[in-house]
Amino acid sequence: MTAVARFGAISLDSGDPHRLGQFYRALLDFEIRYESDELVVLQGAGVMLTIEHVADHISPDWPGNQVPKQMHLDLFVSDLDTAETAAIECGAVKADFQPAPDRWRVLIDPSGHPFCLTVPAGPGI
Repeated sequence: MTAVARFGAISLDSGDPHRLGQFYRALLDFEIRYESDELVVLQGAGVMLTIEHVADHISPDWPGNQVPKQMHLDLFVSDLDTAETAAIECGAVKADFQPAPDRWRVLIDPSGHPFCLTVPAGPGI
């Protein structure tokens, strides 16, 4: 089967795309490809992350469901403790609820999106 489309980017909403862009640039060591008041585009190895301005952005309420997260990023790391410390230094906040802290850590980015730091489950992942 021939693909109908190709993967373009992951897009996150934010009330402050500059701040969120700087956070993910530092956390992932991505390059800023474009930046305006409405859009920040980051490029990493084989993936693009865009942050789009939403004036009335409401952060998800992890782990609740009044404002669902709708999607989140799983970021693979080699050491959970070291990665958690580095993410917090970049501006993340550790979520109060941690369902499996020995396998993954839930953090909240500067715009309120939950994301997970996780050690890959198998070799070569």
